[in-house]
Amino acid sequence: MKKYHLFLCISIGLLSFICKGQYSFSGYVDKDSWTGEVYLSVVEDYRKISGVHPEQIITKTNPDSTGYFSFFGNNLPEENKIYRIHVDNCTEEDQATAHFNGHCPESSEIVFIANNKDTISLPFSFDNEMFCSVISGNEKANAFLKIDSLKNDMRFAFGTYRSEANRKINSEKWFGIFQQYGEQLQEPLAELYSYAFLSDRTNDLHSYYLEDLKTNSYYTDLLERLTTRYPNSAYEKQYRAELTSDRYLINAAEGETFPWWVYVLGVVALLSIMGNLYFFGKLKKIQQQLPSLENSLSQQEQKVLDLILKDKTNKEIASELFLSVSTIKTHINNLYKKLNVASREEVKALFSK
Repeated sequence: MKKYHLFLCISIGLLSFICKGQYSFSGYVDKDSWTGEVYLSVVEDYRKISGVHPEQIITKTNPDSTGYFSFFGNNLPEENKIYRIHVDNCTEEDQATAHFNGHCPESSEIVFIANNKDTISLPFSFDNEMFCSVISGNEKANAFLKIDSLKNDMRFAFGTYRSEANRKINSEKWFGIFQQYGEQLQEPLAELYSYAFLSDRTNDLHSYYLEDLKTNSYYTDLLERLTTRYPNSAYEKQYRAELTSDRYLINAAEGETFPWWVYVLGVVALLSIMGNLYFFGKLKKIQQQLPSLENSLSQQEQKVLDLILKDKTNKEIASELFLSVSTIKTHINNLYKKLNVASREEVKALFSK
Protein backbone atom coordinates (compact mmCIF):
# COMPACT_ATOMS: atom_id res chain seq x y z
CA MET A 1 0.00 0.00 0.00
CA LYS A 2 2.80 2.37 0.87
CA LYS A 3 4.46 1.57 -2.45
CA TYR A 4 1.20 2.39 -4.24
CA HIS A 5 0.94 5.78 -2.48
CA LEU A 6 4.57 6.53 -3.28
CA PHE A 7 4.02 5.65 -6.95
CA LEU A 8 0.88 7.82 -7.04
CA CYS A 9 2.68 10.81 -5.54
CA ILE A 10 5.55 10.49 -7.98
CA SER A 11 3.13 10.18 -10.90
CA ILE A 12 1.18 13.27 -9.85
CA GLY A 13 4.43 15.18 -9.41
CA LEU A 14 5.67 14.20 -12.84
CA LEU A 15 2.31 14.98 -14.41
CA SER A 16 2.22 18.44 -12.86
CA PHE A 17 5.76 19.06 -14.05
CA ILE A 18 4.91 17.97 -17.59
CA CYS A 19 1.70 20.02 -17.66
CA LYS A 20 3.69 23.15 -16.98
CA GLY A 21 5.22 22.71 -20.41
CA GLN A 22 1.92 22.13 -22.20
CA TYR A 23 -0.44 24.47 -24.01
CA SER A 24 -4.21 24.32 -23.93
CA PHE A 25 -6.35 26.34 -26.35
CA SER A 26 -10.09 25.77 -26.02
CA GLY A 27 -13.35 27.49 -26.77
CA TYR A 28 -16.81 27.31 -28.32
CA VAL A 29 -18.23 27.70 -31.80
CA ASP A 30 -21.83 28.32 -32.76
CA LYS A 31 -22.99 24.90 -33.98
CA ASP A 32 -26.07 26.43 -35.60
CA SER A 33 -23.91 28.44 -38.03
CA TRP A 34 -20.63 26.53 -38.14
CA THR A 35 -20.67 22.81 -38.68
CA GLY A 36 -17.16 22.30 -40.04
CA GLU A 37 -13.85 21.51 -38.38
CA VAL A 38 -11.83 23.93 -36.23
CA TYR A 39 -8.21 24.61 -37.22
CA LEU A 40 -5.15 25.79 -35.28
CA SER A 41 -2.49 27.64 -37.31
CA VAL A 42 0.85 29.22 -36.50
CA VAL A 43 1.51 32.49 -38.34
CA GLU A 44 5.13 33.39 -39.13
CA ASP A 45 4.34 35.72 -42.05
CA TYR A 46 2.67 38.78 -40.54
CA ARG A 47 1.29 39.70 -43.96
CA LYS A 48 -0.83 36.55 -43.66
CA ILE A 49 -2.18 37.05 -40.15
CA SER A 50 -5.77 37.04 -41.33
CA GLY A 51 -7.33 34.52 -43.69
CA VAL A 52 -7.12 30.81 -44.39
CA HIS A 53 -3.66 29.61 -45.43
CA PRO A 54 -3.34 25.80 -45.52
CA GLU A 55 0.45 25.90 -45.18
CA GLN A 56 0.08 27.49 -41.70
CA ILE A 57 -2.26 24.85 -40.24
CA ILE A 58 -0.82 22.76 -37.39
CA THR A 59 -3.78 20.61 -36.49
CA LYS A 60 -7.57 20.43 -36.60
CA THR A 61 -10.40 19.04 -34.49
CA ASN A 62 -14.17 18.50 -34.53
CA PRO A 63 -16.19 20.36 -31.89
CA ASP A 64 -18.62 18.32 -29.77
CA SER A 65 -22.40 18.67 -29.80
CA THR A 66 -22.22 21.83 -27.63
CA GLY A 67 -19.66 23.45 -29.92
CA TYR A 68 -16.78 22.93 -27.50
CA PHE A 69 -13.32 22.29 -28.96
CA SER A 70 -9.80 22.09 -27.56
CA PHE A 71 -6.20 21.86 -28.69
CA PHE A 72 -3.49 20.75 -26.27
CA GLY A 73 0.01 19.32 -26.26
CA ASN A 74 3.63 20.31 -25.79
CA ASN A 75 4.85 20.64 -29.38
CA LEU A 76 4.69 24.45 -29.73
CA PRO A 77 7.72 26.80 -29.44
CA GLU A 78 8.60 28.18 -26.02
CA GLU A 79 8.70 31.77 -27.26
CA ASN A 80 5.62 33.81 -28.15
CA LYS A 81 4.27 33.38 -31.66
CA ILE A 82 1.15 34.45 -33.52
CA TYR A 83 -1.58 31.81 -33.66
CA ARG A 84 -4.92 31.66 -35.41
CA ILE A 85 -7.96 29.51 -34.68
CA HIS A 86 -10.60 29.41 -37.37
CA VAL A 87 -13.71 27.40 -38.15
CA ASP A 88 -14.36 26.47 -41.75
CA ASN A 89 -17.59 25.42 -43.45
CA CYS A 90 -15.91 24.62 -46.77
CA THR A 91 -16.04 21.03 -47.94
CA GLU A 92 -12.81 19.30 -48.93
CA GLU A 93 -13.84 19.62 -52.56
CA ASP A 94 -14.38 23.39 -52.23
CA GLN A 95 -11.31 24.21 -50.13
CA ALA A 96 -8.80 24.36 -53.00
CA THR A 97 -10.89 27.02 -54.76
CA ALA A 98 -12.24 28.87 -51.71
CA HIS A 99 -8.80 29.12 -50.06
CA PHE A 100 -6.86 30.00 -53.20
CA ASN A 101 -6.05 33.60 -52.19
CA GLY A 102 -6.43 33.15 -48.42
CA HIS A 103 -9.76 34.98 -48.20
CA CYS A 104 -12.49 32.46 -47.46
CA PRO A 105 -16.05 33.81 -46.97
CA GLU A 106 -17.04 30.53 -45.28
CA SER A 107 -14.77 30.95 -42.26
CA SER A 108 -14.51 32.83 -38.97
CA GLU A 109 -11.30 33.39 -37.02
CA ILE A 110 -9.56 34.77 -33.98
CA VAL A 111 -5.84 35.63 -33.77
CA PHE A 112 -3.80 35.74 -30.56
CA ILE A 113 -0.29 35.60 -29.11
CA ALA A 114 0.71 32.48 -27.19
CA ASN A 115 3.48 30.02 -26.40
CA ASN A 116 3.81 26.38 -25.40
CA LYS A 117 2.93 27.04 -21.74
CA ASP A 118 -0.21 29.14 -22.27
CA THR A 119 -3.80 28.28 -21.46
CA ILE A 120 -6.17 30.12 -23.79
CA SER A 121 -9.96 30.13 -23.42
CA LEU A 122 -12.31 31.49 -26.09
CA PRO A 123 -15.78 31.66 -24.51
CA PHE A 124 -18.96 33.06 -26.01
CA SER A 125 -19.42 36.79 -25.45
CA PHE A 126 -22.30 38.31 -23.47
CA ASP A 127 -24.46 38.34 -26.64
CA ASN A 128 -23.51 34.71 -27.39
CA GLU A 129 -21.07 35.54 -30.18
CA MET A 130 -17.93 33.45 -30.65
CA PHE A 131 -14.29 34.53 -31.07
CA CYS A 132 -14.85 37.91 -29.40
CA SER A 133 -12.95 37.33 -26.17
CA VAL A 134 -9.62 35.82 -25.12
CA ILE A 135 -9.06 34.71 -21.54
CA SER A 136 -5.46 33.86 -20.70
CA GLY A 137 -2.76 34.21 -18.09
CA ASN A 138 -0.62 35.70 -20.86
CA GLU A 139 -1.57 39.38 -20.70
CA LYS A 140 -0.50 39.87 -24.33
CA ALA A 141 -2.78 37.16 -25.69
CA ASN A 142 -5.67 39.52 -26.42
CA ALA A 143 -3.53 42.34 -27.87
CA PHE A 144 -4.84 41.71 -31.38
CA LEU A 145 -8.46 42.10 -30.26
CA LYS A 146 -7.59 45.48 -28.74
CA ILE A 147 -5.81 46.52 -31.93
CA ASP A 148 -8.84 45.42 -33.98
CA SER A 149 -10.95 47.68 -31.76
CA LEU A 150 -8.56 50.56 -32.50
CA LYS A 151 -8.90 49.82 -36.22
CA ASN A 152 -12.67 50.14 -36.01
CA ASP A 153 -12.35 53.43 -34.14
CA MET A 154 -9.95 54.70 -36.79
CA ARG A 155 -12.26 53.69 -39.66
CA PHE A 156 -15.09 55.56 -37.96
CA ALA A 157 -12.90 58.68 -37.56
CA PHE A 158 -11.91 58.56 -41.22
CA GLY A 159 -15.47 58.03 -42.33
CA THR A 160 -17.03 61.01 -40.52
CA TYR A 161 -15.97 63.41 -43.26
CA ARG A 162 -13.96 62.39 -46.30
CA SER A 163 -11.53 65.14 -47.30
CA GLU A 164 -7.79 65.48 -47.77
CA ALA A 165 -7.50 67.69 -44.67
CA ASN A 166 -9.42 65.15 -42.56
CA ARG A 167 -7.29 62.29 -43.90
CA LYS A 168 -4.06 64.09 -43.05
CA ILE A 169 -5.12 64.99 -39.52
CA ASN A 170 -6.40 61.49 -38.79
CA SER A 171 -3.36 59.84 -40.36
CA GLU A 172 -1.01 61.68 -38.02
CA LYS A 173 -3.27 60.99 -35.04
CA TRP A 174 -3.82 57.28 -35.64
CA PHE A 175 -0.26 56.49 -36.62
CA GLY A 176 0.78 57.90 -33.26
CA ILE A 177 -1.95 56.01 -31.39
CA PHE A 178 -1.05 52.65 -32.94
CA GLN A 179 2.67 53.14 -32.37
CA GLN A 180 2.29 54.27 -28.75
CA TYR A 181 -0.13 51.47 -27.96
CA GLY A 182 2.21 48.88 -29.44
CA GLU A 183 5.14 50.13 -27.37
CA GLN A 184 3.03 50.13 -24.20
CA LEU A 185 2.21 46.45 -24.75
CA GLN A 186 5.94 45.69 -24.75
CA GLU A 187 5.30 43.00 -27.34
CA PRO A 188 6.88 43.52 -30.80
CA LEU A 189 4.54 40.94 -32.35
CA ALA A 190 1.57 43.15 -31.50
CA GLU A 191 3.41 46.10 -33.05
CA LEU A 192 3.91 44.05 -36.22
CA TYR A 193 0.15 43.52 -36.37
CA SER A 194 -0.36 47.29 -36.40
CA TYR A 195 2.56 47.85 -38.77
CA ALA A 196 1.19 45.30 -41.26
CA PHE A 197 -2.10 47.20 -41.31
CA LEU A 198 -0.68 50.73 -41.59
CA SER A 199 1.97 49.84 -44.19
CA ASP A 200 -0.22 47.64 -46.39
CA ARG A 201 0.30 48.78 -50.00
CA THR A 202 -3.39 48.27 -50.75
CA ASN A 203 -4.27 50.56 -47.84
CA ASP A 204 -5.06 54.27 -48.36
CA LEU A 205 -2.57 55.00 -45.55
CA HIS A 206 0.42 53.55 -47.42
CA SER A 207 1.50 56.88 -48.91
CA TYR A 208 1.38 58.47 -45.45
CA TYR A 209 3.35 55.56 -44.03
CA LEU A 210 6.14 56.23 -46.55
CA GLU A 211 6.19 59.89 -45.50
CA ASP A 212 6.28 58.91 -41.83
CA LEU A 213 9.11 56.47 -42.49
CA LYS A 214 11.35 59.32 -43.71
CA THR A 215 11.59 61.07 -40.34
CA ASN A 216 10.09 58.85 -37.64
CA SER A 217 12.62 56.77 -35.70
CA TYR A 218 9.85 54.46 -34.49
CA TYR A 219 10.45 51.95 -37.29
CA THR A 220 14.16 51.61 -36.52
CA ASP A 221 13.34 51.28 -32.81
CA LEU A 222 10.84 48.52 -33.59
CA LEU A 223 13.52 46.66 -35.53
CA GLU A 224 15.80 46.86 -32.49
CA ARG A 225 13.04 45.53 -30.23
CA LEU A 226 12.38 42.66 -32.62
CA THR A 227 16.08 41.84 -32.88
CA THR A 228 16.43 41.84 -29.10
CA ARG A 229 13.27 39.84 -28.37
CA TYR A 230 13.13 37.54 -31.41
CA PRO A 231 16.64 37.40 -32.93
CA ASN A 232 16.89 35.62 -36.30
CA SER A 233 13.17 34.87 -36.26
CA ALA A 234 11.00 34.89 -39.38
CA TYR A 235 9.29 38.03 -38.01
CA GLU A 236 12.56 39.93 -37.59
CA LYS A 237 13.93 38.91 -41.00
CA GLN A 238 10.72 39.80 -42.83
CA TYR A 239 10.42 43.19 -41.13
CA ARG A 240 14.09 44.02 -41.78
CA ALA A 241 13.70 43.16 -45.48
CA GLU A 242 10.51 45.21 -45.85
CA LEU A 243 12.01 48.21 -44.08
CA THR A 244 15.05 48.11 -46.38
CA SER A 245 12.83 47.81 -49.44
CA ASP A 246 10.54 50.68 -48.44
CA ARG A 247 13.45 52.98 -47.65
CA TYR A 248 14.97 52.19 -51.03
CA LEU A 249 11.61 53.04 -52.59
CA ILE A 250 11.60 56.41 -50.83
CA ASN A 251 15.17 57.22 -51.84
CA ALA A 252 14.52 56.23 -55.46
CA ALA A 253 11.41 58.43 -55.57
CA GLU A 254 13.37 61.40 -54.21
CA GLY A 255 16.22 60.89 -56.69
CA GLU A 256 18.87 60.03 -54.13
CA THR A 257 22.41 60.55 -55.39
CA PHE A 258 24.28 57.48 -56.56
CA PRO A 259 27.53 56.20 -54.99
CA TRP A 260 30.77 57.83 -56.22
CA TRP A 261 31.82 54.79 -58.24
CA VAL A 262 28.67 55.06 -60.36
CA TYR A 263 29.76 58.56 -61.41
CA VAL A 264 33.29 57.31 -62.18
CA LEU A 265 31.89 54.57 -64.40
CA GLY A 266 29.64 57.14 -66.06
CA VAL A 267 32.59 59.45 -66.84
CA VAL A 268 34.63 56.55 -68.23
CA ALA A 269 31.71 55.45 -70.39
CA LEU A 270 31.16 59.02 -71.61
CA LEU A 271 34.83 59.45 -72.52
CA SER A 272 34.76 56.13 -74.32
CA ILE A 273 31.71 57.17 -76.32
CA MET A 274 33.24 60.53 -77.16
CA GLY A 275 36.49 58.84 -78.22
CA ASN A 276 34.61 56.44 -80.47
CA LEU A 277 32.59 59.26 -81.99
CA TYR A 278 35.79 61.21 -82.68
CA PHE A 279 37.53 58.17 -84.20
CA PHE A 280 34.61 57.20 -86.42
CA GLY A 281 34.06 60.84 -87.43
CA LYS A 282 37.70 61.12 -88.40
CA LEU A 283 37.51 57.76 -90.19
CA LYS A 284 34.47 58.80 -92.18
CA LYS A 285 36.14 62.02 -93.22
CA ILE A 286 39.27 60.19 -94.39
CA GLN A 287 37.18 57.59 -96.23
CA GLN A 288 35.56 60.38 -98.20
CA GLN A 289 39.04 61.49 -99.28
CA LEU A 290 40.31 57.97 -100.04
CA PRO A 291 40.44 58.28 -103.85
CA SER A 292 42.74 61.32 -103.74
CA LEU A 293 44.75 59.88 -100.82
CA GLU A 294 45.39 56.63 -102.68
CA ASN A 295 46.50 58.54 -105.75
CA SER A 296 49.15 60.24 -103.60
CA LEU A 297 50.73 56.89 -102.72
CA SER A 298 53.78 55.70 -104.60
CA GLN A 299 53.71 52.33 -106.35
CA GLN A 300 55.82 50.79 -103.59
CA GLU A 301 53.63 52.28 -100.84
CA GLN A 302 50.55 50.89 -102.58
CA LYS A 303 52.11 47.42 -102.51
CA VAL A 304 52.91 47.81 -98.82
CA LEU A 305 49.31 48.93 -98.21
CA ASP A 306 47.88 45.87 -99.96
CA LEU A 307 50.07 43.54 -97.90
CA ILE A 308 49.10 45.32 -94.62
CA LEU A 309 45.44 44.76 -95.51
CA LYS A 310 46.30 41.06 -95.90
CA ASP A 311 47.62 41.04 -92.30
CA LYS A 312 51.26 40.56 -93.34
CA THR A 313 53.96 41.43 -90.80
CA ASN A 314 56.83 43.83 -91.58
CA LYS A 315 59.18 40.87 -92.00
CA GLU A 316 56.78 39.10 -94.39
CA ILE A 317 56.29 42.29 -96.42
CA ALA A 318 60.07 42.81 -96.66
CA SER A 319 60.54 39.21 -97.81
CA GLU A 320 57.81 39.47 -100.46
CA LEU A 321 59.07 42.80 -101.87
CA PHE A 322 62.75 41.85 -101.55
CA LEU A 323 63.46 44.88 -99.33
CA SER A 324 64.94 45.32 -95.89
CA VAL A 325 62.69 45.61 -92.81
CA SER A 326 63.95 49.16 -92.15
CA THR A 327 62.94 50.19 -95.69
CA ILE A 328 59.49 48.71 -95.16
CA LYS A 329 59.15 50.68 -91.90
CA THR A 330 60.00 53.88 -93.82
CA HIS A 331 57.33 53.10 -96.43
CA ILE A 332 54.80 52.42 -93.67
CA ASN A 333 55.56 55.72 -91.89
CA ASN A 334 55.11 57.61 -95.19
CA LEU A 335 51.92 55.67 -95.79
CA TYR A 336 50.56 56.64 -92.34
CA LYS A 337 51.28 60.33 -92.95
CA LYS A 338 49.56 60.39 -96.37
CA LEU A 339 46.48 58.53 -95.06
CA ASN A 340 46.39 60.56 -91.82
CA VAL A 341 46.40 57.48 -89.57
CA ALA A 342 48.64 56.27 -86.75
CA SER A 343 48.39 52.47 -86.68
CA ARG A 344 47.73 49.31 -88.65
CA GLU A 345 44.29 49.05 -86.97
CA GLU A 346 43.31 52.48 -88.31
CA VAL A 347 44.53 51.51 -91.78
CA LYS A 348 42.38 48.36 -91.69
CA ALA A 349 39.37 50.27 -90.36
CA LEU A 350 39.84 52.86 -93.12
CA PHE A 351 39.63 50.22 -95.83
CA SER A 352 37.12 47.97 -94.06
CA LYS A 353 34.50 48.69 -96.68
